[in-house]
Amino acid sequence: MLEKKWWHEKAAYQIYPKSFCDTNGDGIGDLKGVISKLDYLKDLGVDIIWLSPIYCSPLADQGYDISDYYDIDPRFGTMEDMDELLKETKARDMYIVMDLVVNHCSDEHEWFKKACEDPDGEYGKYFYIADAKDYKLPNNWRSYFGGPVWDLLPGHTDKYYMHVFHKKQPDLNWENPKLREEVYKMINWWLDRGVSGFRIDAIMNIKKPNIYTSYPADRDDGLASIENMLHDAVGIDDFLHEMKVETFEKHHAFTVGEVFTDRPDALEAFIGNNGHFSSMFDFAETIAGKSDDGWHKCKPVVWGDEYKKAAFGTQARLGDIGFISNIIENHDEPRGVSHYIPEGDVNDTSKKMLAAVNFMLRGLPFIYQGQELGMTNVAFNSIDEIDDCSTLDEYQVALDAGLTPEAAFKAVVPYSRDNARTPFQWDATANAGFTTGTPWLKVNPNYTGINAAEQVNRPDSMYHWYKELIALRKNPEYKDVVVYGEVVPYKEEQTNLMAYYRKGTDRTLLVIANYQHDAQDVVLPGTYKKVLMNNLETLDLNGDILHMPGYQAVIFEM
Repeated sequence: MLEKKWWHEKAAYQIYPKSFCDTNGDGIGDLKGVISKLDYLKDLGVDIIWLSPIYCSPLADQGYDISDYYDIDPRFGTMEDMDELLKETKARDMYIVMDLVVNHCSDEHEWFKKACEDPDGEYGKYFYIADAKDYKLPNNWRSYFGGPVWDLLPGHTDKYYMHVFHKKQPDLNWENPKLREEVYKMINWWLDRGVSGFRIDAIMNIKKPNIYTSYPADRDDGLASIENMLHDAVGIDDFLHEMKVETFEKHHAFTVGEVFTDRPDALEAFIGNNGHFSSMFDFAETIAGKSDDGWHKCKPVVWGDEYKKAAFGTQARLGDIGFISNIIENHDEPRGVSHYIPEGDVNDTSKKMLAAVNFMLRGLPFIYQGQELGMTNVAFNSIDEIDDCSTLDEYQVALDAGLTPEAAFKAVVPYSRDNARTPFQWDATANAGFTTGTPWLKVNPNYTGINAAEQVNRPDSMYHWYKELIALRKNPEYKDVVVYGEVVPYKEEQTNLMAYYRKGTDRTLLVIANYQHDAQDVVLPGTYKKVLMNNLETLDLNGDILHMPGYQAVIFEM
Protein backbone atom coordinates (compact mmCIF):
# COMPACT_ATOMS: atom_id res chain seq x y z
CA MET A 1 0.00 0.00 0.00
CA LEU A 2 1.37 3.41 -0.99
CA GLU A 3 2.32 5.57 1.97
CA LYS A 4 1.08 9.16 1.57
CA LYS A 5 3.80 11.83 1.66
CA TRP A 6 3.79 15.61 2.01
CA TRP A 7 4.89 16.15 -1.56
CA HIS A 8 2.37 13.90 -3.35
CA GLU A 9 -0.22 16.61 -4.03
CA LYS A 10 2.31 19.27 -5.00
CA ALA A 11 3.32 20.65 -8.40
CA ALA A 12 7.02 20.95 -9.25
CA TYR A 13 8.87 23.34 -11.57
CA GLN A 14 12.41 23.13 -12.91
CA ILE A 15 14.45 26.30 -13.26
CA TYR A 16 17.52 26.41 -15.44
CA PRO A 17 19.05 29.44 -13.69
CA LYS A 18 21.41 30.47 -16.48
CA SER A 19 18.44 31.08 -18.77
CA PHE A 20 15.69 32.13 -16.36
CA CYS A 21 16.05 35.80 -15.43
CA ASP A 22 19.12 38.08 -15.47
CA THR A 23 19.09 41.05 -13.07
CA ASN A 24 22.59 42.50 -13.61
CA GLY A 25 22.78 42.68 -17.40
CA ASP A 26 25.63 40.20 -17.90
CA GLY A 27 23.47 37.97 -20.11
CA ILE A 28 23.36 35.14 -17.57
CA GLY A 29 20.41 34.41 -15.28
CA ASP A 30 21.00 34.66 -11.54
CA LEU A 31 19.52 33.87 -8.14
CA LYS A 32 18.17 37.39 -7.71
CA GLY A 33 16.31 36.80 -10.95
CA VAL A 34 14.75 33.65 -9.48
CA ILE A 35 13.73 35.57 -6.35
CA SER A 36 12.15 38.30 -8.48
CA LYS A 37 9.89 35.74 -10.19
CA LEU A 38 8.71 33.76 -7.17
CA ASP A 39 5.31 35.45 -7.19
CA TYR A 40 4.87 34.48 -10.85
CA LEU A 41 5.52 30.83 -9.91
CA LYS A 42 3.29 31.05 -6.84
CA ASP A 43 0.45 32.42 -8.96
CA LEU A 44 0.89 29.51 -11.38
CA GLY A 45 0.50 27.11 -8.45
CA VAL A 46 4.07 25.85 -8.11
CA ASP A 47 5.15 24.36 -4.78
CA ILE A 48 8.53 22.68 -5.41
CA ILE A 49 11.31 24.43 -7.34
CA TRP A 50 14.17 22.35 -8.71
CA LEU A 51 17.25 24.44 -9.44
CA SER A 52 19.71 23.13 -12.00
CA PRO A 53 23.29 23.50 -10.67
CA ILE A 54 24.32 26.86 -9.28
CA TYR A 55 27.52 25.66 -7.59
CA CYS A 56 30.96 26.99 -8.57
CA SER A 57 31.80 25.53 -11.96
CA PRO A 58 33.82 26.14 -15.13
CA LEU A 59 30.48 25.45 -16.93
CA ALA A 60 32.05 22.97 -19.35
CA ASP A 61 28.75 21.08 -19.04
CA GLN A 62 26.67 24.02 -17.86
CA GLY A 63 27.24 23.55 -14.14
CA TYR A 64 27.14 19.76 -14.05
CA ASP A 65 30.91 19.98 -13.58
CA ILE A 66 31.20 21.24 -10.00
CA SER A 67 34.43 22.73 -8.69
CA ASP A 68 33.09 23.61 -5.21
CA TYR A 69 30.00 21.97 -3.70
CA TYR A 70 29.89 24.48 -0.84
CA ASP A 71 29.67 27.74 -2.75
CA ILE A 72 27.59 29.53 -5.38
CA ASP A 73 29.15 30.40 -8.72
CA PRO A 74 29.63 34.19 -8.84
CA ARG A 75 27.84 34.29 -12.19
CA PHE A 76 24.68 33.20 -10.35
CA GLY A 77 25.19 35.24 -7.20
CA THR A 78 26.34 34.67 -3.65
CA MET A 79 25.56 32.40 -0.74
CA GLU A 80 23.69 35.36 0.74
CA ASP A 81 21.47 35.34 -2.36
CA MET A 82 20.88 31.62 -1.87
CA ASP A 83 19.89 32.15 1.76
CA GLU A 84 17.52 34.91 0.66
CA LEU A 85 15.96 32.57 -1.88
CA LEU A 86 15.43 29.92 0.80
CA LYS A 87 13.87 32.54 3.07
CA GLU A 88 11.54 33.90 0.37
CA THR A 89 10.37 30.48 -0.80
CA LYS A 90 9.65 29.41 2.77
CA ALA A 91 7.57 32.57 3.25
CA ARG A 92 5.45 31.47 0.29
CA ASP A 93 5.15 27.82 1.44
CA MET A 94 7.41 26.72 -1.39
CA TYR A 95 10.36 24.32 -1.37
CA ILE A 96 13.80 24.41 -2.99
CA VAL A 97 15.27 21.24 -4.46
CA MET A 98 18.87 21.40 -5.65
CA ASP A 99 20.68 19.33 -8.22
CA LEU A 100 22.90 16.68 -6.63
CA VAL A 101 25.76 15.82 -8.97
CA VAL A 102 27.96 13.20 -7.31
CA ASN A 103 28.86 10.72 -10.03
CA HIS A 104 31.57 13.18 -11.04
CA CYS A 105 32.96 16.59 -10.20
CA SER A 106 35.01 19.12 -12.18
CA ASP A 107 38.66 18.69 -13.07
CA GLU A 108 39.03 22.06 -11.34
CA HIS A 109 37.78 20.67 -8.02
CA GLU A 110 40.38 20.66 -5.25
CA TRP A 111 40.09 16.88 -4.92
CA PHE A 112 41.10 16.31 -8.53
CA LYS A 113 43.92 18.83 -8.36
CA LYS A 114 45.35 16.95 -5.37
CA ALA A 115 44.86 13.64 -7.20
CA CYS A 116 46.94 14.98 -10.09
CA GLU A 117 49.67 16.05 -7.68
CA ASP A 118 49.78 12.61 -6.04
CA PRO A 119 47.85 9.91 -7.94
CA ASP A 120 48.86 7.27 -5.41
CA GLY A 121 47.86 9.38 -2.43
CA GLU A 122 44.58 9.85 -0.54
CA TYR A 123 42.84 11.93 -3.20
CA GLY A 124 43.99 9.75 -6.06
CA LYS A 125 41.69 7.13 -4.54
CA TYR A 126 38.73 9.53 -4.90
CA PHE A 127 38.83 8.88 -8.67
CA TYR A 128 39.35 6.09 -11.17
CA ILE A 129 43.04 6.28 -12.12
CA ALA A 130 44.75 3.51 -14.07
CA ASP A 131 48.26 2.93 -15.35
CA ALA A 132 48.84 3.61 -19.04
CA LYS A 133 50.44 0.32 -20.03
CA ASP A 134 51.90 0.61 -23.53
CA TYR A 135 49.48 3.56 -23.94
CA LYS A 136 46.59 1.11 -24.19
CA LEU A 137 43.31 2.29 -22.71
CA PRO A 138 42.08 0.20 -19.76
CA ASN A 139 38.81 -0.48 -21.61
CA ASN A 140 36.90 0.54 -24.74
CA TRP A 141 33.88 2.22 -23.17
CA ARG A 142 32.46 5.18 -25.10
CA SER A 143 31.58 8.24 -23.04
CA TYR A 144 28.10 9.76 -23.18
CA PHE A 145 29.59 12.73 -25.01
CA GLY A 146 31.61 10.66 -27.46
CA GLY A 147 35.19 9.36 -27.47
CA PRO A 148 36.83 7.10 -24.86
CA VAL A 149 36.02 7.43 -21.18
CA TRP A 150 39.77 7.69 -20.52
CA ASP A 151 42.15 10.64 -20.85
CA LEU A 152 45.71 11.09 -19.67
CA LEU A 153 45.84 12.40 -16.12
CA PRO A 154 47.01 16.04 -16.27
CA GLY A 155 50.73 16.23 -15.57
CA HIS A 156 51.27 12.53 -16.25
CA THR A 157 52.06 10.45 -19.32
CA ASP A 158 51.74 7.10 -17.60
CA LYS A 159 48.27 7.35 -16.04
CA TYR A 160 44.69 7.69 -17.23
CA TYR A 161 41.59 8.95 -15.42
CA MET A 162 37.99 7.99 -16.17
CA HIS A 163 35.17 10.34 -17.22
CA VAL A 164 31.92 8.81 -18.49
CA PHE A 165 30.76 12.30 -19.47
CA HIS A 166 32.92 15.30 -20.51
CA LYS A 167 36.69 15.09 -20.05
CA LYS A 168 36.39 17.93 -17.55
CA GLN A 169 34.11 15.71 -15.42
CA PRO A 170 36.29 13.06 -13.73
CA ASP A 171 34.25 10.24 -12.20
CA LEU A 172 34.24 9.91 -8.42
CA ASN A 173 35.16 6.50 -7.02
CA TRP A 174 32.23 5.45 -4.86
CA GLU A 175 34.06 2.28 -3.85
CA ASN A 176 36.11 4.50 -1.54
CA PRO A 177 34.27 4.94 1.82
CA LYS A 178 36.15 8.21 2.48
CA LEU A 179 34.75 9.67 -0.74
CA ARG A 180 31.23 8.59 0.22
CA GLU A 181 31.69 10.16 3.66
CA GLU A 182 32.62 13.48 2.02
CA VAL A 183 29.58 13.30 -0.24
CA TYR A 184 27.22 12.64 2.68
CA LYS A 185 28.77 15.47 4.67
CA MET A 186 28.05 17.87 1.81
CA ILE A 187 24.47 16.66 1.37
CA ASN A 188 23.70 17.13 5.06
CA TRP A 189 25.29 20.60 4.99
CA TRP A 190 22.79 21.74 2.35
CA LEU A 191 19.82 20.06 4.05
CA ASP A 192 20.73 21.72 7.35
CA ARG A 193 20.86 25.05 5.50
CA GLY A 194 17.22 24.74 4.47
CA VAL A 195 17.17 22.89 1.17
CA SER A 196 14.17 20.51 1.01
CA GLY A 197 15.74 17.84 -1.16
CA PHE A 198 17.55 16.98 -4.35
CA ARG A 199 17.16 15.93 -7.94
CA ILE A 200 19.87 13.30 -8.23
CA ASP A 201 21.88 13.45 -11.44
CA ALA A 202 23.27 10.47 -13.40
CA ILE A 203 23.14 8.35 -10.28
CA MET A 204 23.14 4.98 -12.06
CA ASN A 205 26.73 5.56 -13.11
CA ILE A 206 28.23 5.52 -9.62
CA LYS A 207 28.59 1.72 -9.66
CA LYS A 208 30.97 0.31 -12.25
CA PRO A 209 32.01 -3.23 -13.17
CA ASN A 210 35.68 -4.15 -13.45
CA ILE A 211 37.23 -1.16 -15.22
CA TYR A 212 39.45 -3.45 -17.28
CA THR A 213 36.42 -5.05 -18.96
CA SER A 214 35.99 -4.27 -22.67
CA TYR A 215 33.00 -5.02 -24.88
CA PRO A 216 32.48 -5.74 -28.60
CA ALA A 217 32.80 -2.51 -30.56
CA ASP A 218 29.49 -1.21 -31.96
CA ARG A 219 30.81 1.60 -34.17
CA ASP A 220 33.77 2.19 -36.45
CA ASP A 221 35.53 4.08 -33.63
CA GLY A 222 36.28 0.71 -31.97
CA LEU A 223 34.38 1.71 -28.82
CA ALA A 224 31.37 0.20 -27.09
CA SER A 225 28.30 1.90 -25.64
CA ILE A 226 28.48 2.95 -22.01
CA GLU A 227 25.16 1.11 -21.60
CA ASN A 228 27.19 -2.10 -21.28
CA MET A 229 28.69 -0.74 -18.09
CA LEU A 230 25.25 -0.03 -16.63
CA HIS A 231 24.03 -3.54 -17.43
CA ASP A 232 27.05 -5.20 -15.81
CA ALA A 233 27.34 -3.04 -12.72
CA VAL A 234 26.05 -4.89 -9.64
CA GLY A 235 25.70 -3.54 -6.12
CA ILE A 236 24.46 0.02 -6.54
CA ASP A 237 21.65 -0.59 -4.05
CA ASP A 238 24.15 -0.77 -1.20
CA PHE A 239 25.50 2.69 -2.05
CA LEU A 240 22.05 4.23 -2.47
CA HIS A 241 20.68 2.73 0.73
CA GLU A 242 23.66 4.01 2.68
CA MET A 243 23.26 7.51 1.20
CA LYS A 244 19.56 7.55 2.09
CA VAL A 245 20.17 6.46 5.69
CA GLU A 246 23.06 8.86 6.23
CA THR A 247 21.37 11.90 4.68
CA PHE A 248 17.84 12.08 3.19
CA GLU A 249 16.05 9.95 5.76
CA LYS A 250 17.30 12.08 8.66
CA HIS A 251 15.81 15.24 7.11
CA HIS A 252 12.59 13.82 5.59
CA ALA A 253 13.93 15.18 2.32
CA PHE A 254 12.27 14.88 -1.06
CA THR A 255 14.45 13.16 -3.66
CA VAL A 256 13.85 12.45 -7.33
CA GLY A 257 16.31 10.27 -9.19
CA GLU A 258 17.51 10.43 -12.76
CA VAL A 259 17.26 6.67 -13.12
CA PHE A 260 17.80 4.82 -16.38
CA THR A 261 17.56 1.07 -15.88
CA ASP A 262 15.72 -1.94 -17.25
CA ARG A 263 15.96 -3.87 -13.97
CA PRO A 264 12.66 -5.73 -13.38
CA ASP A 265 12.72 -4.69 -9.72
CA ALA A 266 13.64 -1.07 -10.43
CA LEU A 267 10.39 0.57 -9.35
CA GLU A 268 10.21 -1.28 -6.04
CA ALA A 269 13.92 -0.76 -5.32
CA PHE A 270 14.03 2.90 -6.20
CA ILE A 271 10.61 4.34 -5.27
CA GLY A 272 8.78 1.69 -3.25
CA ASN A 273 7.81 2.47 0.35
CA ASN A 274 11.36 1.55 1.37
CA GLY A 275 12.97 2.70 -1.88
CA HIS A 276 16.14 4.70 -2.29
CA PHE A 277 14.33 7.85 -3.45
CA SER A 278 11.00 9.59 -3.03
CA SER A 279 10.42 9.47 -6.78
CA MET A 280 12.11 8.97 -10.12
CA PHE A 281 11.47 10.50 -13.52
CA ASP A 282 9.52 8.63 -16.17
CA PHE A 283 11.76 8.67 -19.24
CA ALA A 284 9.70 6.19 -21.27
CA GLU A 285 8.40 8.93 -23.56
CA THR A 286 11.78 10.61 -24.02
CA ILE A 287 13.42 7.29 -24.89
CA ALA A 288 10.76 6.37 -27.46
CA GLY A 289 12.06 6.86 -30.98
CA LYS A 290 15.73 7.08 -29.98
CA SER A 291 18.54 5.00 -31.49
CA ASP A 292 21.79 3.68 -30.05
CA ASP A 293 23.43 4.63 -33.36
CA GLY A 294 23.11 8.36 -32.69
CA TRP A 295 20.64 11.21 -32.93
CA HIS A 296 20.72 11.15 -36.71
CA LYS A 297 18.89 7.81 -36.56
CA CYS A 298 16.27 9.01 -34.07
CA LYS A 299 12.70 9.96 -34.88
CA PRO A 300 12.39 13.75 -34.74
CA VAL A 301 8.78 13.47 -33.54
CA VAL A 302 7.14 10.89 -31.27
CA TRP A 303 3.36 11.30 -31.21
CA GLY A 304 -0.06 9.69 -31.01
CA ASP A 305 0.02 5.97 -30.32
CA GLU A 306 3.77 5.99 -29.67
CA TYR A 307 3.37 8.50 -26.86
CA LYS A 308 0.32 6.65 -25.51
CA LYS A 309 2.15 3.31 -25.46
CA ALA A 310 5.09 4.77 -23.55
CA ALA A 311 2.94 6.59 -20.96
CA PHE A 312 0.54 3.70 -20.35
CA GLY A 313 3.44 1.25 -20.15
CA THR A 314 4.92 3.11 -17.21
CA GLN A 315 1.56 3.46 -15.47
CA ALA A 316 0.88 -0.28 -15.84
CA ARG A 317 4.25 -1.20 -14.36
CA LEU A 318 3.88 1.34 -11.59
CA GLY A 319 0.64 0.05 -10.10
CA ASP A 320 0.57 1.01 -6.41
CA ILE A 321 4.34 0.64 -5.90
CA GLY A 322 5.27 4.29 -5.61
CA PHE A 323 5.15 7.76 -7.09
CA ILE A 324 6.66 8.49 -10.49
CA SER A 325 7.58 12.01 -11.67
CA ASN A 326 6.05 12.87 -15.03
CA ILE A 327 7.77 15.17 -17.52
CA ILE A 328 7.27 16.48 -21.03
CA GLU A 329 10.67 18.14 -21.21
CA ASN A 330 13.69 19.16 -19.16
CA HIS A 331 17.13 20.75 -19.63
CA ASP A 332 18.43 17.62 -21.38
CA GLU A 333 15.57 17.24 -23.85
CA PRO A 334 14.11 19.30 -26.68
CA ARG A 335 10.91 21.25 -26.11
CA GLY A 336 8.07 18.81 -25.57
CA VAL A 337 5.59 20.49 -27.90
CA SER A 338 8.16 20.23 -30.71
CA HIS A 339 9.04 16.63 -29.91
CA TYR A 340 5.58 15.13 -29.34
CA ILE A 341 3.54 17.11 -31.89
CA PRO A 342 4.20 17.20 -35.68
CA GLU A 343 5.65 20.55 -36.71
CA GLY A 344 2.66 21.68 -38.78
CA ASP A 345 0.26 20.90 -35.94
CA VAL A 346 1.97 22.85 -33.15
CA ASN A 347 -0.60 25.36 -31.87
CA ASP A 348 -2.33 26.23 -28.60
CA THR A 349 -4.92 23.48 -29.03
CA SER A 350 -2.38 20.68 -29.51
CA LYS A 351 -0.12 22.11 -26.81
CA LYS A 352 -2.99 22.06 -24.31
CA MET A 353 -3.86 18.51 -25.31
CA LEU A 354 -0.32 17.34 -24.61
CA ALA A 355 -0.27 19.15 -21.27
CA ALA A 356 -3.53 17.54 -20.19
CA VAL A 357 -2.69 13.93 -21.06
CA ASN A 358 0.68 14.21 -19.29
CA PHE A 359 -0.41 16.23 -16.26
CA MET A 360 -3.36 14.01 -15.42
CA LEU A 361 -1.32 10.82 -15.21
CA ARG A 362 -0.68 9.43 -11.77
CA GLY A 363 2.50 10.88 -10.30
CA LEU A 364 4.18 14.17 -9.50
CA PRO A 365 4.07 16.58 -12.47
CA PHE A 366 7.25 18.53 -13.25
CA ILE A 367 6.97 21.64 -15.40
CA TYR A 368 10.16 22.85 -17.08
CA GLN A 369 10.60 26.63 -17.34
CA GLY A 370 8.69 27.94 -20.34
CA GLN A 371 6.67 24.76 -20.75
CA GLU A 372 3.72 26.57 -19.19
CA LEU A 373 3.94 29.07 -22.06
CA GLY A 374 4.28 26.45 -24.79
CA MET A 375 7.82 27.49 -25.68
CA THR A 376 9.11 25.65 -28.77
CA ASN A 377 12.34 24.45 -30.30
CA VAL A 378 14.52 27.08 -31.94
CA ALA A 379 15.16 27.52 -35.64
CA PHE A 380 18.95 27.40 -35.35
CA ASN A 381 20.64 28.41 -38.59
CA SER A 382 23.98 26.60 -38.32
CA ILE A 383 26.09 24.42 -36.06
CA ASP A 384 28.05 27.55 -35.10
CA GLU A 385 25.04 28.71 -33.06
CA ILE A 386 25.09 25.56 -30.92
CA ASP A 387 26.63 25.66 -27.44
CA ASP A 388 25.69 22.19 -26.16
CA CYS A 389 28.66 19.78 -26.10
CA SER A 390 26.38 16.75 -26.57
CA THR A 391 24.88 18.20 -29.77
CA LEU A 392 28.33 18.93 -31.16
CA ASP A 393 29.37 15.34 -30.51
CA GLU A 394 26.24 13.95 -32.17
CA TYR A 395 26.85 16.23 -35.16
CA GLN A 396 30.28 14.64 -35.55
CA VAL A 397 28.73 11.15 -35.21
CA ALA A 398 26.37 12.00 -38.07
CA LEU A 399 29.26 13.26 -40.22
CA ASP A 400 31.22 10.09 -39.48
CA ALA A 401 28.17 8.09 -40.60
CA GLY A 402 28.42 9.73 -44.02
CA LEU A 403 25.89 12.55 -43.78
CA THR A 404 26.66 15.88 -45.39
CA PRO A 405 27.15 18.84 -43.03
CA GLU A 406 23.72 20.14 -43.98
CA ALA A 407 22.01 16.78 -43.43
CA ALA A 408 23.91 16.17 -40.18
CA PHE A 409 22.85 19.55 -38.81
CA LYS A 410 19.24 19.02 -39.80
CA ALA A 411 19.24 15.57 -38.18
CA VAL A 412 20.64 16.51 -34.78
CA VAL A 413 19.15 19.96 -34.14
CA PRO A 414 15.66 18.65 -33.20
CA TYR A 415 17.28 16.79 -30.26
CA SER A 416 19.68 19.55 -29.19
CA ARG A 417 19.64 20.39 -25.51
CA ASP A 418 20.01 24.05 -26.49
CA ASN A 419 16.35 24.01 -27.56
CA ALA A 420 15.37 23.94 -23.90
CA ARG A 421 18.15 26.25 -22.74
CA THR A 422 17.29 29.40 -24.69
CA PRO A 423 16.36 32.33 -22.42
CA PHE A 424 12.95 32.42 -20.80
CA GLN A 425 10.48 34.55 -22.74
CA TRP A 426 9.15 37.06 -20.22
CA ASP A 427 7.77 39.72 -22.56
CA ALA A 428 7.95 41.18 -26.07
CA THR A 429 10.73 43.68 -25.32
CA ALA A 430 14.36 43.24 -26.43
CA ASN A 431 15.83 39.84 -25.57
CA ALA A 432 12.40 38.68 -24.41
CA GLY A 433 12.85 40.66 -21.19
CA PHE A 434 15.43 38.12 -20.04
CA THR A 435 18.39 40.53 -19.92
CA THR A 436 19.40 44.11 -20.69
CA GLY A 437 22.73 42.77 -21.94
CA THR A 438 23.73 40.21 -24.54
CA PRO A 439 22.14 36.82 -23.75
CA TRP A 440 24.56 33.92 -23.40
CA LEU A 441 22.46 31.86 -25.83
CA LYS A 442 20.23 32.87 -28.71
CA VAL A 443 16.70 33.98 -27.80
CA ASN A 444 13.97 32.16 -29.71
CA PRO A 445 12.71 34.71 -32.28
CA ASN A 446 9.09 33.74 -31.58
CA TYR A 447 9.22 35.50 -28.17
CA THR A 448 7.10 38.38 -29.46
CA GLY A 449 4.18 35.96 -29.81
CA ILE A 450 5.00 33.55 -26.98
CA ASN A 451 5.79 35.29 -23.69
CA ALA A 452 4.63 35.39 -20.08
CA ALA A 453 3.41 38.99 -20.04
CA GLU A 454 0.92 38.36 -22.82
CA GLN A 455 -0.28 35.01 -21.48
CA VAL A 456 -0.75 35.99 -17.84
CA ASN A 457 -3.29 38.57 -19.01
CA ARG A 458 -5.11 36.24 -21.46
CA PRO A 459 -7.57 33.79 -19.84
CA ASP A 460 -7.42 31.24 -22.69
CA SER A 461 -3.59 31.08 -22.78
CA MET A 462 -1.28 28.12 -22.16
CA TYR A 463 -0.28 29.70 -18.85
CA HIS A 464 -3.87 29.68 -17.62
CA TRP A 465 -4.41 26.13 -18.92
CA TYR A 466 -1.49 24.92 -16.76
CA LYS A 467 -2.79 27.02 -13.88
CA GLU A 468 -6.16 25.26 -14.17
CA LEU A 469 -4.50 21.82 -14.30
CA ILE A 470 -2.58 22.58 -11.11
CA ALA A 471 -5.70 24.00 -9.45
CA LEU A 472 -7.65 20.83 -10.30
CA ARG A 473 -4.89 18.75 -8.71
CA LYS A 474 -5.23 20.78 -5.49
CA ASN A 475 -9.01 21.19 -5.47
CA PRO A 476 -10.32 19.58 -2.23
CA GLU A 477 -13.13 17.92 -4.20
CA TYR A 478 -10.82 16.26 -6.71
CA LYS A 479 -7.31 16.04 -5.30
CA ASP A 480 -7.80 12.52 -3.93
CA VAL A 481 -8.71 11.11 -7.35
CA VAL A 482 -6.19 13.24 -9.29
CA VAL A 483 -3.30 12.47 -6.96
CA TYR A 484 -4.02 8.88 -5.92
CA GLY A 485 -6.63 7.57 -8.34
CA GLU A 486 -5.88 4.50 -10.44
CA VAL A 487 -5.05 4.97 -14.13
CA VAL A 488 -7.19 2.70 -16.32
CA PRO A 489 -6.87 3.05 -20.11
CA TYR A 490 -10.09 3.54 -22.12
CA LYS A 491 -10.46 2.58 -25.79
CA GLU A 492 -6.74 1.83 -25.85
CA GLU A 493 -7.09 0.10 -29.21
CA GLN A 494 -8.49 3.20 -30.96
CA THR A 495 -5.79 4.82 -33.09
CA ASN A 496 -4.33 8.09 -31.82
CA LEU A 497 -6.89 8.33 -29.06
CA MET A 498 -5.32 8.75 -25.64
CA ALA A 499 -8.02 8.21 -23.07
CA TYR A 500 -7.92 6.95 -19.50
CA TYR A 501 -9.90 6.90 -16.29
CA ARG A 502 -8.67 8.23 -12.98
CA LYS A 503 -10.55 6.11 -10.46
CA GLY A 504 -10.60 7.22 -6.84
CA THR A 505 -12.49 6.06 -3.77
CA ASP A 506 -15.55 8.23 -4.44
CA ARG A 507 -14.99 9.87 -7.84
CA THR A 508 -14.09 8.84 -11.37
CA LEU A 509 -12.63 11.12 -14.02
CA LEU A 510 -12.17 10.42 -17.72
CA VAL A 511 -9.34 12.11 -19.60
CA ILE A 512 -9.92 11.84 -23.33
CA ALA A 513 -7.77 13.33 -26.10
CA ASN A 514 -7.76 13.11 -29.89
CA TYR A 515 -4.02 12.86 -30.44
CA GLN A 516 -4.00 13.68 -34.17
CA HIS A 517 -4.78 16.41 -36.72
CA ASP A 518 -7.91 14.77 -38.14
CA ALA A 519 -11.20 14.65 -36.29
CA GLN A 520 -12.50 11.33 -34.94
CA ASP A 521 -15.55 10.00 -33.10
CA VAL A 522 -15.37 8.40 -29.71
CA VAL A 523 -18.07 6.41 -27.91
CA LEU A 524 -18.39 7.65 -24.34
CA PRO A 525 -18.84 4.97 -21.65
CA GLY A 526 -21.93 6.63 -20.18
CA THR A 527 -23.40 9.89 -19.03
CA TYR A 528 -20.92 12.34 -17.58
CA LYS A 529 -21.64 14.55 -14.58
CA LYS A 530 -19.49 17.52 -15.45
CA VAL A 531 -16.89 18.84 -17.90
CA LEU A 532 -13.96 19.89 -15.74
CA MET A 533 -11.68 21.11 -18.54
CA ASN A 534 -11.92 21.39 -22.32
CA ASN A 535 -9.27 22.90 -24.59
CA LEU A 536 -11.96 23.93 -27.09
CA GLU A 537 -14.97 26.16 -26.50
CA THR A 538 -17.51 23.57 -27.66
CA LEU A 539 -18.39 19.94 -27.04
CA ASP A 540 -19.92 18.11 -30.02
CA LEU A 541 -21.92 15.29 -28.45
CA ASN A 542 -24.66 13.29 -30.19
CA GLY A 543 -26.07 10.72 -27.78
CA ASP A 544 -23.02 8.82 -26.57
CA ILE A 545 -20.92 9.75 -29.63
CA LEU A 546 -18.37 12.49 -29.00
CA HIS A 547 -17.12 14.11 -32.19
CA MET A 548 -13.60 15.35 -31.43
CA PRO A 549 -11.80 17.81 -33.70
CA GLY A 550 -8.06 17.39 -34.04
CA TYR A 551 -6.17 17.60 -30.74
CA GLN A 552 -9.20 18.21 -28.58
CA ALA A 553 -8.75 17.19 -24.93
CA VAL A 554 -11.55 16.95 -22.38
CA ILE A 555 -11.56 16.02 -18.69
CA PHE A 556 -14.94 14.65 -17.57
CA GLU A 557 -16.25 13.79 -14.16
CA MET A 558 -18.17 10.55 -14.72
